[in-house]
Amino acid sequence: MMCLFKSLCAVITRALFLLISLISVWRVTKVKKDYNYWFLTFLFLPLLVEMIITLKSRMGKDYKWFSPPIFLFLISIIPSIWILELQHQQEKANRPKCKTLDSETQGNHTSPNYLELSYRKRNNFRSLFLFQYFNQALSTVCSNDWILTLHQILLILLIVGKWLLPLGGGVTRDELSQLLLIFVGTAADILEFTSETLSDVKENSPQLVYIILAVWTWSMLQFPLHLSVVNSKPDSEGEQRVQEASVLTKHSTDIWSIVEAFFIHDGPFLVVRLTVMTHFGVIHQMLVFFAIKNFLVVILNLYRLVVICQDYRSRDNRGSAIPCV
Repeated sequence: MMCLFKSLCAVITRALFLLISLISVWRVTKVKKDYNYWFLTFLFLPLLVEMIITLKSRMGKDYKWFSPPIFLFLISIIPSIWILELQHQQEKANRPKCKTLDSETQGNHTSPNYLELSYRKRNNFRSLFLFQYFNQALSTVCSNDWILTLHQILLILLIVGKWLLPLGGGVTRDELSQLLLIFVGTAADILEFTSETLSDVKENSPQLVYIILAVWTWSMLQFPLHLSVVNSKPDSEGEQRVQEASVLTKHSTDIWSIVEAFFIHDGPFLVVRLTVMTHFGVIHQMLVFFAIKNFLVVILNLYRLVVICQDYRSRDNRGSAIPCV
């Protein structure tokens, strides 16, 4: 019974991944007005193959340090978001008027003729009119709101999906809870980075859009990787070997967290924000605040690395001298 439940969770999670990816591809075809973009659905095939293989060989269980379904989900949806973001930036100057999702009149924007026709023939064509109404409502939503919604759903689904996926071998519930909490903080920071920084892009700065999207894509690699929390637990026979191991072995999770901050998350975010302020001349209160925040995180992680090495050397000097690395 438990195996059936785990397999069901694995299938449901991947089905949600595929559904959101399909919606993003549909939005691309609507925006670009080109049905050739449906070929983006071929990017779903690796996720389907992975699901079949995982269900057969591992009963749907995820892996310990790396999550293939999350990685393949990112592959299936990131190209669509890239296309939507680039199209949005190209049309920023001459974009037609649209309605935001939080507009008070969003539910009352249909024309009188449409309402009159719907009342006159509601007994025979109710489902058709509902579809037309839904399609018309979606068509009038701003492209920026569409993109922001996809970003939000993507990040929420990454967290919920990791929660639903069956635990990999050697991963405890405590480690999973820590990982999910890290995911929540990471997702909030990434969403702020893309929404706020892209809004600062001027019409004549297309190269900055590519830089921001590249850094955003690079930062999303944090979600398939679990090295910042999951660690191998030595048995009683191997404790002595761990005591003699290098600092990289004893503090692998701490060091991987520092590496993520330096090279995947706060470090690249800081570089982009400084570039926006210095090279492109965009300076405002929130941009400065988050740049200072990224700078503090980088400095504190550097301080943490120094503390780890000094602590290791001080304990090691009590016995035999072993290099820090």
